[in-house]
Amino acid sequence: MPSTPDSTRKYSSVVVDGPARAGARSMLRPVGFTDADFQKPVIGIASLWSMVTPCNMHIDKLALESEAGTNAAGGKGVIFGTITVSDGISMGTPGMRYSLVSREIIADSIEAVAAGEGFDGVVTIGGCDKNMPGCIMAMARLNRPGVFVYGGTILPGIHPDTRKECDIVSVYEAIGQHAAGKVDDEGLRKIEACSIPGAGSCGGMYTANTMASAIEALGMSLPNSSAQIAISEEKKQDCRRAGEATLALLKADLKPRDIMTRKAFENAITVTIALGGSTNAVLHLLAIAHTCGVKLKLDDFTRIGKRVPVLADLKPSGKYGMVHLTRIGGLPPLMKVLLDAGLLHGDCLTVTGKTVAENLRDVKPYPAGQDVVRPLSNPIKADSHLRVLYGNLAPAGAMAKITGKEGLSFSGKAIVFEGEEKALDAILAGRVKPGHVVVIRNEGPVGGPGMREMLSPTSAIMGRGLGKDVALITDGRFSGGSHGFVVGHLTPEAAVGGPIGVVRNGDPITIDAVRNELTLGIPARELQARLRTWKPRRAKETRGVLAKYAHTVTSASEGAVTDKLT
Repeated sequence: MPSTPDSTRKYSSVVVDGPARAGARSMLRPVGFTDADFQKPVIGIASLWSMVTPCNMHIDKLALESEAGTNAAGGKGVIFGTITVSDGISMGTPGMRYSLVSREIIADSIEAVAAGEGFDGVVTIGGCDKNMPGCIMAMARLNRPGVFVYGGTILPGIHPDTRKECDIVSVYEAIGQHAAGKVDDEGLRKIEACSIPGAGSCGGMYTANTMASAIEALGMSLPNSSAQIAISEEKKQDCRRAGEATLALLKADLKPRDIMTRKAFENAITVTIALGGSTNAVLHLLAIAHTCGVKLKLDDFTRIGKRVPVLADLKPSGKYGMVHLTRIGGLPPLMKVLLDAGLLHGDCLTVTGKTVAENLRDVKPYPAGQDVVRPLSNPIKADSHLRVLYGNLAPAGAMAKITGKEGLSFSGKAIVFEGEEKALDAILAGRVKPGHVVVIRNEGPVGGPGMREMLSPTSAIMGRGLGKDVALITDGRFSGGSHGFVVGHLTPEAAVGGPIGVVRNGDPITIDAVRNELTLGIPARELQARLRTWKPRRAKETRGVLAKYAHTVTSASEGAVTDKLT
């Protein structure tokens, strides 16, 4: 039902109304409040701007656009900041342990500021991978009307010699090519220098673009927010409209948990699969669902994946970048195809105040002749590339991204490494050979701590030309840029006594993406004997945020959340 005017100021009125709140009003006047502003709904605008990464370097300007849109619609916008950790920069270093942890810090900080300052609604603007789920988790906790805005995708780099498009994954794969003698020092410098031409998030269907698309399908961003170039007029307009939309949501009393229902999560999973999205989406959607109080499990990805095909030919496994999807119309035409095929729930509400079906009613199809997104009649893969594997190596589940280009099964002999750096050194030195299954352990949420992404070793494998001859399994996770025969999120992880912790060099391992099995080929009695003699390793961190994270975090199969206290 429509709200009364006072209901749009449910939280700010407590902070600024009446004689007793003169002190608060006095503090707010220097930051831009006038007498008239004290009678308006206050909208917090969470800006994840920083110079840490190109993904976020432009968001300060986008926040100003959202403030302007909020103020023009009759609200009072208040911009505030929070953190980001760059995956692409910290990849392969101890700093990467803080990446997934940053998701929780972002959620905590937005919740703390918005609740502490009495904001009536929120607009959140994020770029790098963990920004997006962190923003949405905070919005779900607060359950105050609001809109998420994606900072937008980067333009591709152009190699000066080949004139081919390149991006951050091109650089990481060139490192492997350099180690194999296929690229010299100058060749590596050239690709390093040209691959990141400016602002915006990494340009394939990597984790940032995957999560932006999933959030749009979830109903929490405006139509096509996920498929806009970071430096564009369309993105500025998206930000202005987000401020306006938040005021409309306040008046309608439509809140995040009204939008993020069980059906909405099924829509997000469906779109993620159709796009060939990142395995990180599984981790993040489980975490967001937990925050919303929606019961979502790993097996839901398998259930939905049996009927949803992969349609988008996007990197890392495909040939196109996000900018190409942007140029043909973005996400809405794909969602319309899925809706018309009965694969989306059209009755789910969105931040437009309309349903998914209403938003898509007048969407035009992709232009004839494009091959970025295939028709349902000719999919890249007839069912999901996101495979939840079980077996004696992953009793609580593991995640693989298998498009079929890698094949559908792999059997080989384990070569075991305690941590990412040792594995990367061995790959670059040529000690990893065809037929090996690289096992990287003690990289899980507890063991890392922080569950690092294994882009460096997977890219090195591809760069050395071993993509079809070597597999990799880990209790860590993967960048959305990883591809090849790789399996992550093995649970239970090594640090808590999971079977991956007792794998030995030479053990036979089979990955079966048809039967969805991950098997250590030793007798059950032998495995049990090894597990009985297993002893936990000494904690890597005993102080600070990583120690706190390791103490509170749940397993990857539960989304690696830190607020499940019972």
